[in-house]
Amino acid sequence: QVQLVESGGGLVQAGGSLRLSCAASGRTFSGNPMGWFRQAPGKEREFVAAIKRYNTYYSNSVKGRFTISRNDGGNTVHLQMNSLKPEDTAVYYCAATRLDALSGDETMYDYWGQGTQVTVSA
Repeated sequence: QVQLVESGGGLVQAGGSLRLSCAASGRTFSGNPMGWFRQAPGKEREFVAAIKRYNTYYSNSVKGRFTISRNDGGNTVHLQMNSLKPEDTAVYYCAATRLDALSGDETMYDYWGQGTQVTVSA
């Protein structure tokens, strides 16, 4: 049974930093993309960042502020979030796919974590 478990969320002031982590178990994802999505209150879930091996892909809203990385044989993915803004407040979800394509389309992802809350105060 595949499980994705996120950690690292919390409350931070605007301009601050947080580092999210996601540990996958039950399957090896070393050659497959993993990504982060987020959902703010009253809004649809949106793409944040994805990584496949050493290739990365970011949404325009976080490019230059967030960095996605992975280790532990590819089954742990991190999201370093710097220069946080109140509009970054959301539940952040880790996702993984059995497919090969590096994508920001959430329908391409098969496995999801439960989410971790990130709150950025003004």
